[in-house]
Amino acid sequence: MTMNFSDRIQRVEPSATLAISSLASQLEAEGEDVIDLSVGEPDFPTPENIVEAGEEAMEDGHTGYPPSKGVPELREAVAEKLQADGLEYEADNVIVTPGAKQALYETVQTLVDDGDEVVLLDPAWVSYEAMVKLADGDLTRVDLAPHDFQLEPALDDLGDAISDDTELLIVNSPSNPTGAVYSDTALQGVRDLAVEHDVTVISDEIYEKITYGVELTSLATLDDMYERTVTINGFSKAYSMTGWRLGYLAGPEELVSQAAKLHSHSVSSATNFVQRAGVEALRNTEIEVSEMVEAFHERRDRLVALLKQNDVDVRTPDGAFYLMLPVSDDDQQWCEDALEEAHVATVPGSAFGAPGYARISYAADLGRIEEAVERLVANDLL
Repeated sequence: MTMNFSDRIQRVEPSATLAISSLASQLEAEGEDVIDLSVGEPDFPTPENIVEAGEEAMEDGHTGYPPSKGVPELREAVAEKLQADGLEYEADNVIVTPGAKQALYETVQTLVDDGDEVVLLDPAWVSYEAMVKLADGDLTRVDLAPHDFQLEPALDDLGDAISDDTELLIVNSPSNPTGAVYSDTALQGVRDLAVEHDVTVISDEIYEKITYGVELTSLATLDDMYERTVTINGFSKAYSMTGWRLGYLAGPEELVSQAAKLHSHSVSSATNFVQRAGVEALRNTEIEVSEMVEAFHERRDRLVALLKQNDVDVRTPDGAFYLMLPVSDDDQQWCEDALEEAHVATVPGSAFGAPGYARISYAADLGRIEEAVERLVANDLL
């Protein structure tokens, strides 16, 4: 029997980050000591109070189907968090999802039709492109690499890319893969273009708590943006809850009511007891988050210093836990060499729309980061 696969699935490539991670795991299974700087996963355990809240929720019997859009306690806690950030969302504006990736997927599927134009800011997280392709949308890309990955100096380029035909713009600040945090001026420029051309904007703020000495502005707080912004966030990065799969989207009630249909017919809901742990994360984990961010900050500074000692100049990230390393024109080959020869796993920049770079995740032990640089230097890769 020959299966006929849909055109939409054949337009999509596997995740480059997970593919590199799989290769690294294969080498490790063969007994090699691989330093994995490819995956965006904090190396800290989930804070104990969150684990205990999840355990207590299971013991209390919260193991059945919860309300599809999320348990009321969590939706209310998310709304309180967003209101504290200056956003006007209520619990009815929130859908709780199994991971922020699902929130993004549901939003794109809700907004994008066949042939609709979606604008991405490159370098861009790999799954944005795949999600747009699965919705049969068309991509227009704006390259921020010539501007040190910042949006403000590229506003003219963004203005040239956006038109009345644009359906959706995706903004991710702090950015994966660059760690860039976009300035207020940049976001005001986004607002002006979105209003002028009646464009909906996804504001992916999954790294919003991980910043270093800069203030983050949420797009939906700007004048005229509440009604045209979908704010995406989650628990994986800030709370080291990657395997718990918990995220959310917040937007106008009209958007939420439409996205909730896809949500109910696909994943049904996020896990019941995980949502109860999410309430604890939002309300009682500020100290633990600050400690993790402080550690990321120290690692970032050390990595940048080590690279400069080896005459490699990089743009210092303002947030998240990624750094874009300039490598050879064939970044795919460089990453393969780094993995096979130095046993250091990174991700090719071309996967993010940034050829000539490799993405390094410094969500790893400081000693391992130092050893990774040593290995790359020893193998003439820096």
